[in-house]
Amino acid sequence: MTRLRNDLVLDKWKAGEAANSHTGALHTNGTSLFSYHLKIGHRAESGVCVLGDFTSPGGDYHSQTTSCHVGKARVIADHTMHPVVFNNSEFKHHEG
Repeated sequence: MTRLRNDLVLDKWKAGEAANSHTGALHTNGTSLFSYHLKIGHRAESGVCVLGDFTSPGGDYHSQTTSCHVGKARVIADHTMHPVVFNNSEFKHHEG
């Protein structure tokens, strides 16, 4: 699989396609969006993209890189959830 810039990985997630960033830190199988091994987003069958706010202001900081991934994904996500709500949602553990 070709390695892409982060913004292109996010576009692929929005379109429901698999992609990896040039470093592999940000990746998607078309349904789930990951920062490293942390699931930060989910694309529903309807195409709606939901993002967990895994940032310091969001209440669940993991790393500066993950915070950057969330910040970039926030622009294209349809909804952003508090990390506690995201982690307890039915799709949190759904891999696609």
